[in-house]
This record gives sequence, structure tokens and C-alpha cells, in this order.
Amino acid sequence: MVMTFFDRLELQGVQLDINSIGDRNCRPKYVELLRAELLKVRDKLGADSQRRIETNPLRVLDSKLESEQGIIATLPRIADHLCEECAAHYAAVKHQLEMRGVIYRENWRLVRGLDYYMRTTFEITAQGLGSQNAVCGGGTLRRAGRIAWRAANQGHRLRHWRRPLDFVAAGERQSACAAGARDVYIAWMGERAHATAIRAAKDLRKAGFSVELPPVEQKFGKALGQADKLGAKYALILGDNEVSEGLWTLKTLADGSQAKFTEPDLLEHLRKQKVLSS
Repeated sequence: MVMTFFDRLELQGVQLDINSIGDRNCRPKYVELLRAELLKVRDKLGADSQRRIETNPLRVLDSKLESEQGIIATLPRIADHLCEECAAHYAAVKHQLEMRGVIYRENWRLVRGLDYYMRTTFEITAQGLGSQNAVCGGGTLRRAGRIAWRAANQGHRLRHWRRPLDFVAAGERQSACAAGARDVYIAWMGERAHATAIRAAKDLRKAGFSVELPPVEQKFGKALGQADKLGAKYALILGDNEVSEGLWTLKTLADGSQAKFTEPDLLEHLRKQKVLSS
């Protein structure tokens, strides 16, 4: 959602960097490995980095000293030392981004929020802003860090998300028009349908429709009930059959009627209905 926001602002050179900093199971082991490697090259590092070897080795990765860049490039990378759960989580984050067509860069030196984040961290930068070019950033909050984070970030909630995949799925948890009824509620079931639903939501929003896309699979009966509660005009039903046939089912919730459309015809139908109702 936030990448779409910056795109609409026509912010130039927007870049999303992501990393995983592990959790309490695998991060301490990596930190000790990193410390051991840094001690081997201690005499080649500046005073700040030498101090950080003892206090917080991960902060050495933040160094901007030109003389240290070659040394840092040879250090072990945390992505190669994640536990099974953290590795699976990181893979899931990347999969979600790819399904949404979000271009990202893995930055193993991105180690923000070590006191309150675990697993995924991210940062969004833009060109033309000088050295302070970060416009947004955040990560997955540890339970123990939430109270401290909230106290430090009152009024700045845009910069962080609480749950593991929220920064890639936040747009599906909120409507484009949070205070009003939705135009379309997308009811999907199955992994293939999920990918199609994500693309459909993106295209419909771009065309000016407010869309609700649930982040998790729902049985169609429950999904239609949720669509009704949200005041949606239509429910777009996507399952394996719809994806295989290339014919999407659109249900008009006011009278219960439904029809099948190809993807281009669906968009054209909704546009015409919007003109007729305006």
C-alpha cells in the first residue's frame, strides 16, 4: 500500500530494501559469529566500529567509512544463518511482495530497530533527498518491544507495522475508502486464486474502485457475509474454476444476481454500472 502511495505522489527513484534480522533463537548466534569475525580485523577498523564490536556488532554494518566497506563486504550475512522459522518467514515475505509485483532489494546490512524488531525489517528511500533519503521504514515488532515502541512513536504510526506480513498486506486489510462502503469485495479461495485476486485488486483500485481484499482465504459463504457487512456493492468470486476458465464471477449483492466476465469485460461492466448509478 505504501509503495502505491509513493507512486501516486510521483516520488522519484523509490527503492524498497528488505532484510531479516532473525529472532531471539538465531540472532544471538549470528551476533557472536559476527563478533568473532570482527575481532579478527579489529585493528583495521575505526574507533566507532571497534567499540561496537563489544556493545553491538550489528551496528558495524551501518558504518559509512569508506575504509571499512571492503572489510564489511567479507563478513558473514545473517540471511545465511537464520533458523528454520525465520528463513520460512523471510521467504514468505518475499513471495508476497513478488505476487504483488513490488520490486525490492535485499539489503543484508539493513539492521534497524534491533531493540524492538525481529525478523523482517524494511526501508524505503527516494532520490533527490540528499543523505537523509529514507522516507519510510519499519519491521516486525517483538512483543516485548511494543510498549517501548508505542511510547517512542506516538503520532508516527505510518512508519511501522506490527504483524509479520503487514507491510506487504496492509492494503488488503484496509479499504481504499475506510469510512465508506466498498465497491468490490474479492472472495478468493486457493493459492492460484490468491495471486489473481491480488492482481485484480490492484487493477480495480487503479481504475478508481474501492476494493476489500481479505488477507486470508475464506469459505465463500463467510466471505459473502463479510462483503454484505461492509456494504459492498459487488462480490468478485475467484476460485480455481474461475482462474482456469478465465471467467470471473461477479455477484451483485443488492439482488443476488451474478454473471461471469472475462477480466477486461469485468472492468468495462463495472465502469458502465458506476456511470449509470452516478
